[in-house]
Amino acid sequence: MLIIDSKDCENIDKALKKYKKKYEKSRVLNQLRDRQSFTKPSIRRRTQVLKAVYKLQLANGDFEK
Repeated sequence: MLIIDSKDCENIDKALKKYKKKYEKSRVLNQLRDRQSFTKPSIRRRTQVLKAVYKLQLANGDFEK
């Protein structure tokens, strides 16, 4: 449960903005999407490795389209 401390004089838009930021940082939506379908651990590892290789290629400038 997310709790937003708001002052009496604070605008509702600012409080809503704080809530949205906290919600995004808590990564609740990502957890829900991950739990919708089961991903095998081997596939999860493979995607992590491919992502790491891609980031490394970008950092080195070796990326080819």
